[in-house]
Amino acid sequence: MNKLVLVLNCGSSSLKFAVLDSVSGDERLSGLAECFNLENARIKWKLDGNKGTADLGAFAAHKEAVAYIVNSILKDEKEMSDAIVAIGHRIVHGGEKFTSSVIVTDEVIQGIEDCATLAPLHNPAHLIGIRAAQAAFPALPQVVVFDTAFHQTMPEKAYLYALPYKLYRENAVRRYGMHGTSHLFIAREAASILGQKVEETNIINCHLGNGASVCAIKDGKSVDTSMGMTPLEGLVMGTRCGDIDPSIINHLVTQCNYTLAEVNSMLNNESGLLGISEISSDCRAIEEGYAEGKAGAVRAMELFCYRLAKYIASYAAALGRIDAIVFTGGIGENSDVIRSLVLNQLSIFGIKVDNEANKAARFGGEGTITAADSQIKAMVISTNEELVIAQDAISLI
Repeated sequence: MNKLVLVLNCGSSSLKFAVLDSVSGDERLSGLAECFNLENARIKWKLDGNKGTADLGAFAAHKEAVAYIVNSILKDEKEMSDAIVAIGHRIVHGGEKFTSSVIVTDEVIQGIEDCATLAPLHNPAHLIGIRAAQAAFPALPQVVVFDTAFHQTMPEKAYLYALPYKLYRENAVRRYGMHGTSHLFIAREAASILGQKVEETNIINCHLGNGASVCAIKDGKSVDTSMGMTPLEGLVMGTRCGDIDPSIINHLVTQCNYTLAEVNSMLNNESGLLGISEISSDCRAIEEGYAEGKAGAVRAMELFCYRLAKYIASYAAALGRIDAIVFTGGIGENSDVIRSLVLNQLSIFGIKVDNEANKAARFGGEGTITAADSQIKAMVISTNEELVIAQDAISLI
């Protein structure tokens, strides 16, 4: 008997969705709505092997995407809709309140709302997806899977900030990490490819998309990750700044006449690739500009790759032994240029890129992208957060 789950994975500027069999992993429907809040917001999908595309309308976002999935794509698929037994949602931030997946209740929704300040670009989007799914499928259980859960294995030395300890004790100010669902899936897949037990596998996983993070996974468990209390810390991202000197905030408020709200918006929505390039938050546009030698694109690409290479190198200290470096996510899976630029900065580790294999892994390809004599393997693995979410949903209901 099929156990179909509709999975909604709301990112900060996109929404991945799928209807899949949680046992076999077979996808009946898969798709991506992207370019939210841009003029070319769009949705594309594959239903039983047949592809479709549609414009969502200028500056459309999560609400419009969910409405299109329910009212246009699924509307005429009664047999499949009737076979769906649960809705699974990816949630970026569960704080310390949620350390595992749970069935949605009013209390759970309130808890996700309470964590919204920790993931301002994500948790509100997740709630839109939950409420839209509840309205469309009122009789089905809704399950939420938290990205922060995988990182609960980080040791204290990795998750604490060097702030007065009472801020952690009384206000839960600490590093949480995100993209845990993807990092968990990749840890399992990498171990399988390497022919090792996951509990004996050490990898550095680079989940690169509009939001991006690196995770040091030791013996199959997260021991450090680049995102912190919120998804703002760490790598350069589409519109997020990543690591900065915190005194910059005080400088902008006291010396440059920004309000605190304006600074917060700047760091989350106007920085990263968009801010440094002054071209776009879309990495594809940055890559095109880089190839053409546009100064802003070159500046953004070099900063993005340098920051990523530094993080990868630093996580060698956390692991001791590196079995593989893995690239995943929309950028990680599709950009051979970024993979090459990053790995070439890690030659101190004896890493040698196989350029032909790297190019062959573009656009959904997978496999090892380093030469046979490379001292550390680098691989491209397509992430499948949706399968993890579907499996958790079925196990809970």
